[in-house]
Amino acid sequence: MTTAAQTLVDAQTRANRPAMGILGAISSAHMINDMMQSLILALYPVLKGTLSLNFAQVGLITLTYQLTASLLQPLVGMVTDRRPQPYSLPLGMASTLCGLLLLAVSSSFGMVLLAAALIGVGSSIFHPESSRIARLASGGRHGFAQSMFQVGGNMGTAIGPLAAAAVIVPFGQRSVAWFGVLALLGIGLLLAVSRWYATHQAAHAARKAATASPYPRRKVFGAIAVLMVLIFSKYFYVAGLNSFYTFYLMDHFGLTVQDAQLHLFYFLFASAAGTVLGGPVGDRIGRKPVIWISILGVAPFALMLPHADLFWTTTLTIIIGLVLSSAFSAILVYAQELVPGKVGMISGLFFGFAFGMGGLGAALLGVFADRTSIGFVYNAIAYLPLLGVVAAFLPARRRRD
Repeated sequence: MTTAAQTLVDAQTRANRPAMGILGAISSAHMINDMMQSLILALYPVLKGTLSLNFAQVGLITLTYQLTASLLQPLVGMVTDRRPQPYSLPLGMASTLCGLLLLAVSSSFGMVLLAAALIGVGSSIFHPESSRIARLASGGRHGFAQSMFQVGGNMGTAIGPLAAAAVIVPFGQRSVAWFGVLALLGIGLLLAVSRWYATHQAAHAARKAATASPYPRRKVFGAIAVLMVLIFSKYFYVAGLNSFYTFYLMDHFGLTVQDAQLHLFYFLFASAAGTVLGGPVGDRIGRKPVIWISILGVAPFALMLPHADLFWTTTLTIIIGLVLSSAFSAILVYAQELVPGKVGMISGLFFGFAFGMGGLGAALLGVFADRTSIGFVYNAIAYLPLLGVVAAFLPARRRRD
């Protein structure tokens, strides 16, 4: 083989390998971003006591964060599909940092809502562009790259309650500001990622121009609708666990705040572990089987959860976290394959819808908890994973990447 031919082969081989350094950096930034989000969730018992909030107000905090992120994300994705903005990522993290610092000094419910909104704006900028970069750095292993990106976020969400138990509960609300150091680290990571992405825009644009959907337009819209139902099922259910699991454990089993947050960590860590599996398995066996198993497969465990003792409650939530968390990466990559060349718009739409359903779920379930009980809420949401049956209507994949 000639030197020129060998060089071409080596270049092609490198192009077909994931850019692990970039995936690691974007996953780490995702961990920091979602850790800031989970600090809001972990602060709920503290804020509820210091500001005398009811469950409906607790739900409204989540709703404010989630809606701010969900309404802006599809718009950000559409804009960046047409004109990529690599250096928007550090600016998004800066908005998250401002929200975090405001949360540390909030003395009223209104200030907490504003802080949550600023963190939501940061997430709305971060997710569509980061998802696009993960796909660009995938080397064709789209499920693996998306799972690696997602696991960072899930790890951040899992670490938040532990950080709150170790720092915020003993030292108070103002200690939230200490986590601003991590946000500054995130800005540094995203500056490096942005420089890498800025040098790869030409190749990205060429691939985008050559793509076309393998499905008819009508089938694409039908499949997107089915995926939205699945997102509703997953995130409405997860909203109940994320927002009210600690209160359920404290009320039902008499746990302390710190012990309840430790159990929340078990669930969130299991969710992070499950995310690692969803993408690579989807690369091998297809997205549809993973989607089907990850949502409908949770139903028996979800139905048992409200009737379990503490040991089995912990065990069941770990199983639920492992199985259910594999769904989103598979859903997102499946949707990106339905509408090639619109990675930002699709990522923004699905991240935004997921956040919106999580926020709406938290608000509505908070109202129900105030009017009935936490136990009633857990019995009601247990039926949501049964909606996973609609995955049967998804079209089979026509081609491999």
